[in-house]
Amino acid sequence: MTIAERVNRIIDQSIGSERTTGAVVLVYQDGKPLLERAAGLADREAGILVQLDTIFRYASVTKPIVATTALAMIDAGLLGLDDLAVDHIPWFRPKTASGAQAPITIRHLLTHTSGLLYDPALELLGADKALTLGLGDTDLNLEENFSRHNDIPLAFVPGARGGYSFATDILGAIIAAIHGGTLEDAVVHYVAGPLDMRDARFHVTDVSRLAVPYADAALRPQRMPDPWIAGEDAAWRTVFSPSRIFNAKAFQSGGAGMAGTAHDVLKLLETLRTGGAPLLKPETAAAALSNQIGDLEGEPGARFGFLGALIVDPQAAGTALPKGAIQWGGVYGNTWFIDPAERLTVVSMTNNAVEGCTGAYPEMLRSAVYDRGSVVRTLR
Repeated sequence: MTIAERVNRIIDQSIGSERTTGAVVLVYQDGKPLLERAAGLADREAGILVQLDTIFRYASVTKPIVATTALAMIDAGLLGLDDLAVDHIPWFRPKTASGAQAPITIRHLLTHTSGLLYDPALELLGADKALTLGLGDTDLNLEENFSRHNDIPLAFVPGARGGYSFATDILGAIIAAIHGGTLEDAVVHYVAGPLDMRDARFHVTDVSRLAVPYADAALRPQRMPDPWIAGEDAAWRTVFSPSRIFNAKAFQSGGAGMAGTAHDVLKLLETLRTGGAPLLKPETAAAALSNQIGDLEGEPGARFGFLGALIVDPQAAGTALPKGAIQWGGVYGNTWFIDPAERLTVVSMTNNAVEGCTGAYPEMLRSAVYDRGSVVRTLR
């Protein structure tokens, strides 16, 4: 079987079993499509089919877009990897456990070594203290929301280890402060505009093409309530609010706030895989896809670059992806990976939180791409 045949089989079985509701999968090699597939329903109740140009809420697929914006600004001399965050946004002054002001740099923010964490407890503090972590609805702006962390000690000293976090939200605040205007203005100027990523925005460009999000449930995915919190057994616990993207008052979350199409994401990933032009210098693009944290503790079997996790031990990472692949996802139901050695780029979008990101489905797709039969057979 070809890659396309194996991947199509997984998509058909997943949609047929209602593991996923709607999906777009793009598999490219050497810049050419091996597979472009839209399947299932964008709105199950209305019977609206997913199309290749269906718009999905990106969640953390926002991160590589915002990170690339920062890297483009670094290449332009507007920002430095070793700049202190506080020098650009004086209102953000978190402290270490000892009470000392934490020297968080742009490098720390890009590599998730800042001492910040995605901690659900931060969303459960009192009304005047709780932080929104990018997916829940809010009328707070960036400063009003994240300055609340000034009174909360960091989980660790910046640079001591890895810890996945809302650091890209802070990076987004810095980008907006330097560029002027909104974070979206900067993203469009440096990334989405030059690559003609027409729908990749912090608002919905065409509501008629927006997929309805579905939440994992016991029998089959349920139309996501607003708000919704994933179950205790989920790999991700946070507040989801599907209406957030329509709230113009909500801060533009650099870590989770964009929506767009699968092809928009593919354009960025392919640009990075092939050297970064016209966005980045070749050496910057190469660094973005390389290990930037050395041997610091982080995700099992992986290290972090500037855009996602670099697989260094597939067995420890529990993945069919080979050593050297770079991958990440977004909890509304999305994943992507780049395999530089095989010149492969794969984008998977679903409207299923959290199955399409951290459930079984994404690893089934990866196994199908690489013909790891033992994993594929679990779908039978």
